[in-house]
Amino acid sequence: MSQPPVTRSIPLSEEHRWRAYWVCVAVAALTILDLSKVNVGLPAIEDAFDATSTELQLIVAGYVLTFGLTLVPAGRIGDQRSRKTLFVVGLSLFTLTSLVAALAPNATVLLVARLLQGVAAGIQMPQVLGIIQELFHGKERGKAFGLFGATIGLATAFGPTLGGLMIAIGGPTDGWRGIFWINVPLALIAIALAIWLLPVTRRPSDKPLSLDPVGLLLFGVTVVALMWPFLLTTGSPDDDPARWWVLVVFVLALTAFVAWERRYAASGRHPLVPLGLFGVSSFRNGISLASVYFAAMPSMFLLTTLYLQHGLGLEAVFAGMVGIGFALLSALSSWIGGNLVNRLGRPLVVWGLVLLLVGIGLLVLAALATPPAMTPWAMAGAMVIGGAGGGLVVSPNQTLTLMDIPVKQGGLAGSVGQLGQRIGTAIGTAVTLSLFYSTIYRESEGQPDLAVYHDAYGVGMLAVAVFVAIAFAIGVADLGARRRERRPLGEPPTEADEA
Repeated sequence: MSQPPVTRSIPLSEEHRWRAYWVCVAVAALTILDLSKVNVGLPAIEDAFDATSTELQLIVAGYVLTFGLTLVPAGRIGDQRSRKTLFVVGLSLFTLTSLVAALAPNATVLLVARLLQGVAAGIQMPQVLGIIQELFHGKERGKAFGLFGATIGLATAFGPTLGGLMIAIGGPTDGWRGIFWINVPLALIAIALAIWLLPVTRRPSDKPLSLDPVGLLLFGVTVVALMWPFLLTTGSPDDDPARWWVLVVFVLALTAFVAWERRYAASGRHPLVPLGLFGVSSFRNGISLASVYFAAMPSMFLLTTLYLQHGLGLEAVFAGMVGIGFALLSALSSWIGGNLVNRLGRPLVVWGLVLLLVGIGLLVLAALATPPAMTPWAMAGAMVIGGAGGGLVVSPNQTLTLMDIPVKQGGLAGSVGQLGQRIGTAIGTAVTLSLFYSTIYRESEGQPDLAVYHDAYGVGMLAVAVFVAIAFAIGVADLGARRRERRPLGEPPTEADEA
């Protein structure tokens, strides 16, 4: 008689657990880097392949789309089978697709490689979060997610700098290839370390894999329909307004998906996404806050880089370096926040958002009120303040979001959260870039001057501030809900709470 799949305890020494943890976090950082470092290589890719604006948009947006599409099913499979196996599979595919992208002879091959690279990232990211939840418990989990947030913050902020550095080293013609080449040796080392260090947490099962195929199809249509019009929004007058009709398909697909998942669960089977997860207030509010936060942060970096490059004429590598202070301070405050979250809870996140809003205001003030020669330095100082706040948001919110979720659902719950972040990034980037470029098109009759870039940056950053303000409101609402429940941090909800 075959044994059912069970999660067994991980009898690892503390040293071994932390080694396995750093393998996971390093791979997550490598995955996140490819969300931002490719942006600075787009002008070089355009020159190399005479690529169209649509092809360039999809080289970036396609990665986000397939990343988001793969997260939930990959998290579901990881929860049912071996997270280690899926981690290695995803990382191997990421290595191969990075190699293909680096060697791409034309824009079409590069685009296909980027789409498959997003699939690889979507396979491995849920396993990272699931393994971290299984490796650590209690206060140690807060510390682990604190360091995770610090590393992701560093990867996000250093992405443009690293991309610019690769172009500077490789030259304007083929320097963009280095953006992908650098992934290959790093990923090969990570594969070897993963096979050696990552624990096997599940036994093989004779039961068929439960994936809810109808739910999977409806889920795919829902995600694509939601993200598609935003991914193709650039702010150019040439943007086709008909793309917004796809949101009608999103509403219909979402309605059908929710109805099907409820029916599927009522029949005693396991749905693709257990909707009961969203009945847990800490999870629901944490996912919402993170999604809005990630609508703001990548947009803030992108707008600032565009302003510095096009408005002030700064080279890509130097424009990217302005965000180094944000990266370093967010790493430090993420580590501090991870250690304090079990004691302070949601107020830590709320105050982090306040500090972040101050940093955003100072960024805009630096752009508008300082001489061009001093602007990059003033912006770098504002980034330091923003980074101190941002680090108090990401890792504490990650801990608070998953604290009431059973470990056996950790991969799926984490992948739902990552999906929210990818959707937030797509929507936030579309909104802010549209405002930025539409202002330039509206106010300039050819070559825009610095005053036009001032206006464009200010309007785009206003949208960023609105996103952060919405995240602040969600944080305050969650704080109020926790106080009404009068339930200690980390204590799972009772049946009365659920009712």
